[in-house]
Amino acid sequence: MTAPRYRIPAAPHRVETEVLKSRFIATVERVTSADEARGFVERVRAGFADASHHCWAYVVGPPGSTACIGMSDDGEPHGTAGRPMLNVLLHAPVGDLAAVVTRYFGGTLLGKGGLVRAYAGAVQQCLAELPTVEHVERVTLSVEIEYAGIDPFRRMLGAHEAEVIAEEFSVTAGYRVRLPTTRVEGFRAALLDATSGDALIERLS
Repeated sequence: MTAPRYRIPAAPHRVETEVLKSRFIATVERVTSADEARGFVERVRAGFADASHHCWAYVVGPPGSTACIGMSDDGEPHGTAGRPMLNVLLHAPVGDLAAVVTRYFGGTLLGKGGLVRAYAGAVQQCLAELPTVEHVERVTLSVEIEYAGIDPFRRMLGAHEAEVIAEEFSVTAGYRVRLPTTRVEGFRAALLDATSGDALIERLS
């Protein structure tokens, strides 16, 4: 089961660091699937086509989730880039994110330990400055009420972070409502109370 609320990147973010004349350019962006992550990697690769390496990692889902992850050393010694980057992402308080660290080789070998610190450090610095917003898992409900229940229904929307996305009036008043998953049961109970049980409520998605 996914977490209904967690932080996600609000916008792409990029930070550049230098280690022994090698440039490390970390780019972080929100992704919601493995395909999106691969597309993001290719866009960064195209933007820095002359770079030595484009190492990457991604985590799709809430912070710490391992259900959909990926990584690549992109030609660096095994375990010196992708894995350290992924470890940083998995321990971050942010979900749905991918990171690419682009390296321009500066002529000095860093050694395995140096590479691990450089790649992990670049991602850590980028995440430290990353703007985030709250992701809220939402569902859609179908609501059918008598006309007498319209005013009580509308008054309770704000308290449950609910918004009407469609409405239809015939013999009864019909609505489609979007609200956070965590608010569904409270909304259902409040609406039944406000209409003396005269409401039909169905989850659509």
